[in-house]
Amino acid sequence: MAADPSKTEKATPKKRNDERKKGNVPLSKDVVMIASLLGSFIMLRMLFPFMYRTMRDYMIKYLSLAPVAENLSDYTTGVFLDTMWAVTKAALPILLTSIVLAVIGTGVQTRFLFSKSKLAPKLSNLNPIQGIQKMLSLKNVIELLKNMVKITLLAVILYQIIKADLRPVSRTIDMDLKNSAVYVLSAIMDMIFRVSMVFLAVAAFDFFYTRWDYDRQIKMSKQEVKEEFKQTEGNPEIKGRIRSLQRERARSRMMQSVPEADVIIRNPTHYAVALRYDIEKDIAPVLVAKGQDELALRIVALGEEHGVHVIENKPLARGIYAGTQVGAAIPSEYYGMVAEILVYVYQLNNKIIE
Repeated sequence: MAADPSKTEKATPKKRNDERKKGNVPLSKDVVMIASLLGSFIMLRMLFPFMYRTMRDYMIKYLSLAPVAENLSDYTTGVFLDTMWAVTKAALPILLTSIVLAVIGTGVQTRFLFSKSKLAPKLSNLNPIQGIQKMLSLKNVIELLKNMVKITLLAVILYQIIKADLRPVSRTIDMDLKNSAVYVLSAIMDMIFRVSMVFLAVAAFDFFYTRWDYDRQIKMSKQEVKEEFKQTEGNPEIKGRIRSLQRERARSRMMQSVPEADVIIRNPTHYAVALRYDIEKDIAPVLVAKGQDELALRIVALGEEHGVHVIENKPLARGIYAGTQVGAAIPSEYYGMVAEILVYVYQLNNKIIE
């Protein structure tokens, strides 16, 4: 059927994966057919001497028994078993080659997908109305046109080949049976090979068309893309709310650490950083809280409420704010300035620095 005009977006990876789980993957039957056909005839050409010897020995054996056989029923079982064995030896390699190449041709295109959903019976397949709709679908119409083109090409190619080889083949009347059979077989194999080359081009076209048609059929509308994004990534509004709550909780934990700080350095209203230095635990002063604008004022107010000294140092406050994460030690380039401030604070608090 015609594609939905609202579905203008390429299928997302999730959409493709979901379709794959359903067993809906692009598959060119022409590729499978030409792979199996070419492989079978190449194997036939390679094994023809072996097949010829097998059938020749079989025929010689039973033709030689004909003049001396008194009762053919005595050989019924033997004839049946020998016939089956001869046919198996001659045909089985070609049959196996055809099956293996068909499996490979299918597997390469589908990445060896096996889906149980395709095996499950569907009651919708018994609906005659849907059956008629499928028959009249764009896909089936295109398949019909493709088959008509292939039949036309085959007829034209065969006509040209037969027309060119008709005179040489007629000369085989003057040849002995073996040479004429070899010539006719060679002509047939050459004809098959040329036909296969043409159909190989048709299969290549069908391969790319099948993938284009598959991409067209699984396109998504913008609304479907949005809904899928919400399912896989979550609703943006909810995610934004979660991130906001996480920031609030982190800020709350940070503010709880302000009373433990030894000093707050400010700039004077835009930035504020609270530092802690425990000689027994910390190898360097640690940033326990930082804030900008309103949050900076809150840090200063909370620190003053709990008796934390507030020092104004614009470049130091801005530098520590920009270059240090909460809970991390300050950069080494600020050790000197911070040490002077801490010594001053400790002197005010009558602390002794060891």
